[in-house]
Amino acid sequence: MIETIPVAAFLDVYPTPIVEAAERLRSIVKATVPDAIERVRAGWRLIGYDVPVGRRTRYVAWIALEPIHIHLGFQHGILMADPERRLEGAHLRLRQVRYLTFNSIDQIGDDEARAFLLEAVRVATLSQAERAAIAVGELEPTRLP
Repeated sequence: MIETIPVAAFLDVYPTPIVEAAERLRSIVKATVPDAIERVRAGWRLIGYDVPVGRRTRYVAWIALEPIHIHLGFQHGILMADPERRLEGAHLRLRQVRYLTFNSIDQIGDDEARAFLLEAVRVATLSQAERAAIAVGELEPTRLP
């Protein structure tokens, strides 16, 4: 059984500006992907989001808090359309995740976050074969709206 931590308890240890940014991102996720399942992933120190796909779920996105900034991340970010190269993480040689970093709540662009969330859901709900085809360049990621 997975032990759950309430989001409020998880957020309680962070500075107020970071918590406010987290709450803003959480509201964007909930409004954009209403069927997303939110849970604290204590081992990874983040709030994770899964979406239902048939009888299963797929991990799509996450909010990771740090004392000085916050990330909105995407599990299959390497496969997502990112024509303006906004997603970070390639320099860390991360296998597949990418993310946006915000130093304050004022830096969070609702439209940009929504677009990337919708793209993350689209990629996560592709079949494994479709994701593999994007990874090897046989299929182009679609453009963000």
